[in-house]
Amino acid sequence: MNSKNIVRQTFYTKYGKRCLDVLLALGAIIVLAPVILLIAILVRCKLGSPIIFHQNRPGYHEKVFRMIKFRSMTDKRESNGELLSDEARLTLFGSKLRSTSLDELPELWNIIKGDMSIVGPRPLLVHYLPLYNERQKHRHDVRPGFTGYAQINGRNNITWKEKFELDVWYVQNVSLWLDIKIIFKTIIIVIKREGISSKNSATTEIFKGSEELEKINDNRC
Repeated sequence: MNSKNIVRQTFYTKYGKRCLDVLLALGAIIVLAPVILLIAILVRCKLGSPIIFHQNRPGYHEKVFRMIKFRSMTDKRESNGELLSDEARLTLFGSKLRSTSLDELPELWNIIKGDMSIVGPRPLLVHYLPLYNERQKHRHDVRPGFTGYAQINGRNNITWKEKFELDVWYVQNVSLWLDIKIIFKTIIIVIKREGISSKNSATTEIFKGSEELEKINDNRC
């Protein structure tokens, strides 16, 4: 866990942000209920059961929670029982779910529970935790987000180093107006379907740690 929280303590960060999260998430669930039901039915028909994908992710102060999304991949495996690559398991239907971010809608429940926020650094994999440097660890000084500052500045088309710098910048500058800006820009990006996949992967490239990043950056110079 971080030795010192770098979030500026304001009325919004203490109380307003959580209230906004609950109101927006509840409103979205009510308004989008027919869409959520339709997607659940389509996932069941096209990808089978279960329709919900569960995965442990680190959240606020690195506390692990169970994040939920609509399933977007098959369970196709090799002859030895190992799952095939993301590229092989991602169907056209699943790709469309991801491109529209509709697979993320179940995370609204994570927001209501308090595991996540509407805006914040995206929750990554648990096994990445030991790989962060001291600065990168500060991305966990706030709740992880449904969307975030990195998502409106390149999403999966930027490097891990750039993504983490954007995450930490957001943590240092959390405000109501910044969150509103991120929410509206996210809507525009989703409509345009920008930055869904990385340049070298069907989803997101694997993070290999800060030391590996430095080696890559040194080789590029």
